[in-house]
Amino acid sequence: MKALSVPFRPAGRFHIAVFAVVVFAIAAFGTYRASAQKGDPAADTIKQSNYAALADAPAKAREKKNPFAGDPQAVAAGGKLFEQHCAECHGMKAGGTRKGPSLLREEVQQATPGTLFWILSNGVVRRGMPVWSKLPEQRRWQIVTFLQSLKAQSSDSPTEKPMPH
Repeated sequence: MKALSVPFRPAGRFHIAVFAVVVFAIAAFGTYRASAQKGDPAADTIKQSNYAALADAPAKAREKKNPFAGDPQAVAAGGKLFEQHCAECHGMKAGGTRKGPSLLREEVQQATPGTLFWILSNGVVRRGMPVWSKLPEQRRWQIVTFLQSLKAQSSDSPTEKPMPH
């Protein structure tokens, strides 16, 4: 009977590079988690970056008016659309989850309807938010109407959860 032997092969450059990247990523994540737990100002800057895309909306987009502003039927329709398309990441009550930031925060609630529409239409791909431009324009405006209806609720909502990363 022949014995099986496995020859020793030293790790190649590719394996060493992959190992180094993994070690770096773990170290960077650990440093971020430690600073976030201490209330470090750098962690606050990272949290604020969740809302930085709001400032990216062009002036022409920010100025757009919501055609459904104040329409209770649009609020109801937007709420249903929010549940279908947005709640998985932003939570059923828009308070945020591990996947998506709170939409009750002042940064979002103070944004113009056009800004919110622009964000919905273009997404924030680098932060994991998909582009919703294939959703008909009317439905995107209904979601904006729903989000704006949360303004009154956001001031007395202690259940808001900021996104951890």
